[in-house]
Amino acid sequence: MEIEIEGMKREKVSKTKYLGTTVTMDNLIEEEIKKDLQPVIEAPSRTKTLQSKLISKKTKMKLSKALIRPVAVYGSECWVLTENIQQKLLVFERKLLRRIFGPTQKASGEWRLKTNEELEKPINNENIVRYIKHKRLSWLGHVERMSNEKVAKTIYKWKPYATRPKGRPRVRWEDDVRNDLKKMRVTNWKQRTQERKQWKEIIE
Repeated sequence: MEIEIEGMKREKVSKTKYLGTTVTMDNLIEEEIKKDLQPVIEAPSRTKTLQSKLISKKTKMKLSKALIRPVAVYGSECWVLTENIQQKLLVFERKLLRRIFGPTQKASGEWRLKTNEELEKPINNENIVRYIKHKRLSWLGHVERMSNEKVAKTIYKWKPYATRPKGRPRVRWEDDVRNDLKKMRVTNWKQRTQERKQWKEIIE
C-alpha cells in the first residue's frame, strides 16, 4: 500500500529505522529499549570491568554513569515511561549495581544478593528512571524556549487531525511529563521554563 505526501508516493510500512531508532506505527518503544539495553548489559560482563577487585567501587560507579548510563538512555528525552518500561530500566540498572557492589555476607557465613533497597542507598535514590525524568524536563524547558520557527517546536505544537481510536487512550509524552510536574507541585511551568536558571534549579 502506498501513501501520498505532497505529491510524492511512499510505501506504507509498519515500522522503519530513522537515525538509528526504530519508529513504529503504534509508537511503541519497548522493543527498541530492550534492543538498546542488551549490548550495554553484556559489555561489562565480557570485559569484567565492574567485577574487578583492582578498581574501587567509587571508580566503578563513575565509569557506569559516564560510559554505560548515557548509552542506555540515548534519546530518552522523548520516551513515554510506562510502568513496564520503568521496571525494565530498573532491572537493567540493578544488574549493573550488583556487579559493582557484589553480594552481602550473612551472619551464618552464606552469601546473598543485595536487595533493591540496599542498592538504592549508595546511589542516594538517584536511579536511572529519575535520571531520565530529569532529562525529559530539561528537554521540555529547551523546547518551550525555542522560537516557533524551529522544527522541534513546530512538531511539539502540532495537533493531529485524526481522532484517537476507541478504548483507553495511550499516554502521550506531554501528558507523562506534566504528570511529573504535578507530582513535583510545579505551577505556571510554561512561564518558569523561560527562566533558564530557575528551571534548572526546579528540575535538579
